[in-house]
Amino acid sequence: MGRPHQAVLNRTAIARAALDFIDDHGYEALTMRALADRLGVRGASLYHHVRSKDDILDAVGELLDAEIDVSPLRDRPWQEGITAYARGYRRVFLRHPNAISLVARRGVRGTDALREYDTLLGTLVRAGCEPAQALEVGAAIDFLVLGSALETYTAGFTRPPGEYRPAYPALADSLEAATRVDPDPAALDDRGFERGLALLLTGLSHELPPR
Repeated sequence: MGRPHQAVLNRTAIARAALDFIDDHGYEALTMRALADRLGVRGASLYHHVRSKDDILDAVGELLDAEIDVSPLRDRPWQEGITAYARGYRRVFLRHPNAISLVARRGVRGTDALREYDTLLGTLVRAGCEPAQALEVGAAIDFLVLGSALETYTAGFTRPPGEYRPAYPALADSLEAATRVDPDPAALDDRGFERGLALLLTGLSHELPPR
């Protein structure tokens, strides 16, 4: 009989296991021991493929960056391209919300991440932005995408809408109206993101010089 098949241990496999662990337990809970246990290996085995926990976190960041599709920025008119890019960027972190704190606390290091920002900023400059203005818009898109992936808006209001009345009538009216549009709280999160993105890009289009 042949030897039983074992998963190949390499930097990418370790990073994927680390991302799965972060998805399940959060970034702060990740340790080398916990990761080795998840992979079914001794902790020392990891060091044949990665230098440190910091190296693993860099590799996790690379996996996340690789999921973000920047092709719409190259292939479409600037507003349409940025809209598609931002939606895809947000979908990545809706799948991996526990990784947002990891991204927020680490510098932009990986080649894919640097290329992503360079492509976005190049798109904005070609659309007519000054370089400093392009960087401000890039920051605004980051805040909008990551903030909307991290926070659920309506889930913060834990009582039925009617219970906020009469002390908070505008809040009650708005929550009831949103429920009539779609009872799913996540739908309002999506609509809020879309409105914020549209307002950002529409406002930017009015700032740009005529082309």
